[in-house]
Amino acid sequence: MNSKIFVFVAVIGLAAALGMILLSGSSFVSPISEKDVTQKTQQKVSQKTQPISVELDNVSIIEVTKRDARIEVTFKLNNPNPSSVIVQVMDYQLFETGYSNDKQISGGQIGSRPEGMVEFGSDYYTLLGKNSILLTDKIVLKNTGNTPELWSALENNNTKWRVSGTVFFNQSSMTSGQENEVHFDFTK
Repeated sequence: MNSKIFVFVAVIGLAAALGMILLSGSSFVSPISEKDVTQKTQQKVSQKTQPISVELDNVSIIEVTKRDARIEVTFKLNNPNPSSVIVQVMDYQLFETGYSNDKQISGGQIGSRPEGMVEFGSDYYTLLGKNSILLTDKIVLKNTGNTPELWSALENNNTKWRVSGTVFFNQSSMTSGQENEVHFDFTK
């Protein structure tokens, strides 16, 4: 006999067996009491992630020259949850309200969000349960000569700051739970 016939019969037999397994699907019904449903619901509610809190720790002028100004912005993030959370990214905008409350003078991003597949070596922060961390960013402002009142406020260190933005965080891993976000707006 031809060996192709044996291979053909074997393939058809495997396909039929696989089809029967997939189509048969088992169903198992177990009795569930209202007490079990209530306990499971309470567990899910208690496991819900609470939002982290954000504080503006400090905005400090490090150095001002005729050409540029160096500013450091520090945020304090607090995790009220018993489990850790992953802080992916913090986007923020910086305003000097003596100059303009609506015109952003700078901004930044601390951390990074994964795009597409999970990235190895991503720039994110693990915030342990019931703990806090400080996130700092340094900004360099170039003096264009078009904003003398802003530059005067920077040189005399009599600035009034407003910082607004959003923090994106997840539960203890990038793939568990949904993404959460916290919006903030501070004046200092």
